[in-house]
Amino acid sequence: MVIPVHDVNPARRTPWVTYALLVANVVVFVFLTPGVVGSVTGESSLARLCDLQAFLERYAVVPQELIHHRMPRLVPTGETGVGPQGPGCVVGPPGYDKSPELSVLTAMFLHGGWLHLLGNMLFLWIFGNNIEDRLGHVRYLLFYLVCGYAACYGFSLLDAGSHEPLIGASGAIAGVLGAYLVLYPKARVWVLVPFLVFLPLRLPAWIVLGLWFVLQAVYSTGQGVSAAGTVAYVAHVVGFAVGALLAWPLKPGTPPPPEPRGVLFGRRARRTW
Repeated sequence: MVIPVHDVNPARRTPWVTYALLVANVVVFVFLTPGVVGSVTGESSLARLCDLQAFLERYAVVPQELIHHRMPRLVPTGETGVGPQGPGCVVGPPGYDKSPELSVLTAMFLHGGWLHLLGNMLFLWIFGNNIEDRLGHVRYLLFYLVCGYAACYGFSLLDAGSHEPLIGASGAIAGVLGAYLVLYPKARVWVLVPFLVFLPLRLPAWIVLGLWFVLQAVYSTGQGVSAAGTVAYVAHVVGFAVGALLAWPLKPGTPPPPEPRGVLFGRRARRTW
């Protein structure tokens, strides 16, 4: 898998919504998600784990709750206790009213770790500004949310009996990637290719994002991964497809990205020093 680091496709206007989404995701993870400090120091106490379980139960998406509206009678309270089998997390009746539909929104700003967060934010930073530039601020925000909701519902419908929490901005960001592939397939993207060392290459977006989508589709079937259940690859596929479909009507009026200077592949390659 290649790692994108920059695209050669300048935007005309400041992507304020993309910046706001980046800041919101980081703030929620660093300041509101329990146990982040412990994850940096390597601490893994039972109290931290119980607090995190209670937080996710309240704000993450649970497919069974979303599709069937079957709310649990007992949930983690965030407290620890000692039972017949030893120390563990205390469960009890929820002290709040959870809306499964609203949990889709809150789950878009939750992440399971630093790698999960930074990977999502990298893709949003590189590709989000051009989609916001093309759609405008308000339409871009609505587009982002629609893709996130579609990805979450798509995953939940295929695994409606699951009790596992679903979190992350990946579905919404996958929609951004799908739109970028439709609108700017020839835009050049600087990537790092792991081959003994990280080799920098400039490739067309249709190769970078097309490869990403194919890998997600393959992984969603359980092929090529040892723990497919820990990542919602189906949500990535659904979000990408919805983003591409929503962007398709805008393709005829989208100006092409500028022709990049320097060494390229193809007949328009120019020598540079």
